Amino acid sequence: KQPGSTRRNGNRVSLAAPVKRVSWNRSLSTRGRTSIAVGACVDYQPQAKHAKRKGKPALPKGKFVQPPNFEKEKTYFQEVDAFELLEESPSPKNFGTWAMDGQSNNIIIPHLSSRLEKWLLSKKLNHSVGPSSTLSKILETPAMPLEPICGDDFGSLNLRTPEKSSMKTNSQLPSVQSRSNSILVDKIVIEGDINSQKCNTASVNEGHEGCEDIEVAIKKLSLASTSASLDHDQSDPFAALLAVCGQSSPSKLKDVFSNYCEPENIIKIGEGTFGEAFKAGRYVCKIVPIDGDLRVNGEVQKRSEELIEEVILSRTLNCLRGDGGDGCNSCTTFIQTIDLKVCQGSYDGTLIKAWEDWDEKNGSENDHPKEFPEKQCYVIFVLEHGGKDLESFVLLNFEEAESLLVQVTAALAVAEAAYEFEHRDLHWGNILLSRNGSETLQLTLEGKHMVVKTFGLLISIIDFTLSRINTGEDILFLDLSSDPYLFKGPKGDRQSETYRKMKEVTDDCWEGSFPRTNVLWLLYLVDILLLKKSFERNSRHERDLRSLKKRLDKYHSAKEAIFDPFFSELLITECD
Repeated sequence: KQPGSTRRNGNRVSLAAPVKRVSWNRSLSTRGRTSIAVGACVDYQPQAKHAKRKGKPALPKGKFVQPPNFEKEKTYFQEVDAFELLEESPSPKNFGTWAMDGQSNNIIIPHLSSRLEKWLLSKKLNHSVGPSSTLSKILETPAMPLEPICGDDFGSLNLRTPEKSSMKTNSQLPSVQSRSNSILVDKIVIEGDINSQKCNTASVNEGHEGCEDIEVAIKKLSLASTSASLDHDQSDPFAALLAVCGQSSPSKLKDVFSNYCEPENIIKIGEGTFGEAFKAGRYVCKIVPIDGDLRVNGEVQKRSEELIEEVILSRTLNCLRGDGGDGCNSCTTFIQTIDLKVCQGSYDGTLIKAWEDWDEKNGSENDHPKEFPEKQCYVIFVLEHGGKDLESFVLLNFEEAESLLVQVTAALAVAEAAYEFEHRDLHWGNILLSRNGSETLQLTLEGKHMVVKTFGLLISIIDFTLSRINTGEDILFLDLSSDPYLFKGPKGDRQSETYRKMKEVTDDCWEGSFPRTNVLWLLYLVDILLLKKSFERNSRHERDLRSLKKRLDKYHSAKEAIFDPFFSELLITECD
């Protein structure tokens, strides 16, 4: 099952809700008690009844009384109000600018995106969460205090993610978001040169000096703004997704697959609620339909803005393999993303045949892909072939069970140290296993070189749909509070209980850093080995697993858990 999906008792449960990631369409919920203030030192004793006032005498017939004139008073208060507004408030005459000290700066105020609102709330609750630097880069202005805007005492805001003392952020890795932004800027400039009559490229090249250009830049680059125009809402995320994938226009499905194998050799190997997985040569291609009106297996299709963050996250984890890394943290356990492509069109005949062959042998639970129209768009994740998932893989002995636990724990520890990474959906369908004959695996954790005993077993972690990561420039996460059904699984089910425990740990604030969630999934894996996986073991092995579970429950991160005595004989630290 390359795509992320979970089946419980034969029924599919969607894990990736059709909601948007941090940099787009996040809703800010205000929770709390609404208080009614009562003034102090006020006498609320019942008042004595006053005698009824006598009515006014009737006016003599034929006489007209002039009503009172308050024009002078009205003019006076208007002048006072106008003076106060110029001093302290946004100008009522030009509501698109901000006036300070009686002067107008004529700078467009971008719409406060829901992502920024969400961050402002989390800033109060969790000081470890840093903001995105995207808006500061676009506007090319120094960091400014937020106090004039919202009135809260946030102090001076440095628009760059703060690094913890224990966090080794990859200093040589440029932000993937920044790279996608620069690609999109170049694309805008090139299009402006070609269509000079329609677009003034000088304003783009000179830092978006015009107010209109700043608004356009925010929409195109921050990927978080909401626009009054429906056209912008729908086209900008798709254009940004193309830019991130290095494309100017969508490709054809057949053209992408032909890069890895002959069309007639394509084989379907798995499926999920939001996609299909096909084997193409030595690689696996996961096809995820996006932006369409047709429901996929009863679910609303994912949007471009949702896929952008998963694309960026996948490429960021690729850097842990040593490509572009700083050497402080590295491992190869997270599945390698070979390529990412945006495609458009219906499934061609070879893919239809591969799908139908799978359906005949396994009984597909997904809708037939022939229903997709010609204009349907997709994102294709080209991944290395990681083997079978833990649910279907047969472990031979306790040594392989140990190898599974130490490799997963070590990988999570490395990703925590590098990017404050949390998988948040590490069920047995998202862990792939294969045997490669190699007895050891090398990794680096916070500058320490380590060797892991694998006993010939190789682990790959997949599906980062629900994951949270801090790239050093952006914090990417999925707001699971928008998917309440994820936490309503059956009681006693280990996977459902893990989702509910995550909600307790995060207090439903999913943008924050909570490495304890990784430990919860390690506890889940121990339970799976004890209750659902059969392999050669004895009573001592079971006691060791149960003791490990008790100790894991006291750890707050995978970085702590990896040094548990259970792993001492499996993990060797090399001396410099």
